[in-house]
Amino acid sequence: MKETRKVFLLDDDDLIISMLSRSLKKAGFDVQTDTESGGALQKIKSFNPDVVMLDIKMPKPDGMDILREIQDSQIETQVVMLTSDDTAETAVTAMKLGAADYLTKPFHTDEVKIVIDKVIEKERLKQEVQFLRKAYSEFVEKDIIGRSEAIRGLLEKVDRIARARVNNILITGESGTGKEVVARHIHNLMFEQNSTGHAPFITVNCAAMPESLLESELFGYIKGSFTDAKSDKKGLFELASGGTILLDEIGEMKMDLQSKLLRVLEDRTIRRIGGKSEMPIDATVIATTNKNLSDAVGKSEFRKDLFFRLSTFYLHIIPLRERREDVAPLADHFLNIFTAKYNNPSLKGFTPEAMQVLTSASWPGNVRELKNLIERIVVLETTDMIGPEHIPGWITGGTMSNGPKPSNGFRLPDAGIDLENLEKNLIRQALEKAEYNKALAAKMLNMSYDSLRYQVKKFGLESS
Repeated sequence: MKETRKVFLLDDDDLIISMLSRSLKKAGFDVQTDTESGGALQKIKSFNPDVVMLDIKMPKPDGMDILREIQDSQIETQVVMLTSDDTAETAVTAMKLGAADYLTKPFHTDEVKIVIDKVIEKERLKQEVQFLRKAYSEFVEKDIIGRSEAIRGLLEKVDRIARARVNNILITGESGTGKEVVARHIHNLMFEQNSTGHAPFITVNCAAMPESLLESELFGYIKGSFTDAKSDKKGLFELASGGTILLDEIGEMKMDLQSKLLRVLEDRTIRRIGGKSEMPIDATVIATTNKNLSDAVGKSEFRKDLFFRLSTFYLHIIPLRERREDVAPLADHFLNIFTAKYNNPSLKGFTPEAMQVLTSASWPGNVRELKNLIERIVVLETTDMIGPEHIPGWITGGTMSNGPKPSNGFRLPDAGIDLENLEKNLIRQALEKAEYNKALAAKMLNMSYDSLRYQVKKFGLESS
């Protein structure tokens, strides 16, 4: 069903009111009119229009007076002023008082419809952005969760780096440890007092794009610089001005592009592809990688000078298995997020036995793997407390089963087991059954694709 757009017309000229009202109604607008300014504010409140069209030269109170009343009353409507005075001073005064636009008499009815449509669309987009920011802020992981000594030390470094407003930061850690969460936390600390109310945070995955495309995305280009360059385009460094650009998987960036990035970090300028002039950039550059860049430098896969430039301010996130005291607060944090997201308030928490299973797990996929597991449980399980029977077998190192597990979880044989060998065996069997289709093998093992890739690499099963 098409939404009705409402317009309130206030003008003391009967001819203008009649002409505009007829034209706007024909275009599908719901229109209410008045030729007297007395009591206009109350009528506008009652009608609740999307747009109010006000004639400036009305008997007292005039259009400017009514505009002030609308602004003071904080009525959610946009105002377009109608004036026969075509001087800039009148328009500037109206815009300063909060008018969305103005029209100079005489005007064409098509011009009026274009202006109203533009004002309504602009307001709709503004409200949509506000809604999306609010929705995003409710579910984004704003804070670094954990109580381990490693996390406390990381938070201290993050706080000092953010307060210093450094230009370049390198964050390393295994896949899934939360490098982007740390990057966003730094960004939030740096720009929480931003006077504009919003500083851009732009992410680009250096491993997901071919080199030629990545270069044009980062630096932008000039019209005609290559076949598909139909117009000038700003690069991500320009779009991140006043905020942060996150270069994810920096270790995958090709050497030629690394040299161009080094020049950006040293000179704080960029040049669009096909351009002749250098443009200054004002963005914090955060790079993340799960690679050992020092080893990559030794293998000539990463530029030594770029590594030194990036690693001046260096943060490393240790894997979850080395900070097991963080599992419980992270699990509770994700449970709160997903019970709210999926409207499952009946799920209250974890039994001590379940938390022991989670804390003892190896978590090859790190925090991301734990997060995915909690989301799965919240969606699929109907219980008030999460017990060991709700946790998939691969977490405990046991075999997969479609039926429920014993309530006390996996039973360790008296003779013990070689856990690594068991994991390797299960993964090899899954790969063989899936004919080395990793996505299918991950599904058979009830684990994430990223976790399986990590395990395959860990156990050297790539070429099996």
